[in-house]
Amino acid sequence: MQVIESTFVVNLRDYPEELPPKERIAAETRYARALEKQLGGPEQVAAALDTMQSLEESPPEVVSPGDLTLLKAWGKASVAARQAGFRDLGEGEGAYFEVRLV
Repeated sequence: MQVIESTFVVNLRDYPEELPPKERIAAETRYARALEKQLGGPEQVAAALDTMQSLEESPPEVVSPGDLTLLKAWGKASVAARQAGFRDLGEGEGAYFEVRLV
């Protein structure tokens, strides 16, 4: 049996109505898989998230061209992942997916 260790976790937050756990997990899984597909895998998602968090704490003048490329890729991946995550739920007003390193 192969054990897959996750490097990041996705949680659906502030959905306006109570979702059955099965639907919530399915939406979070769709979101995570879309991020992985867009960025190249779970390790790349974790690396991108780590870099994004570092950039939030850095002054704008230290942002490199590589960081700007990553920002664009993250933005594109986030849009695709959001669409995938909400696909069977409809848009939940104010709802969002939180992505954290574990």
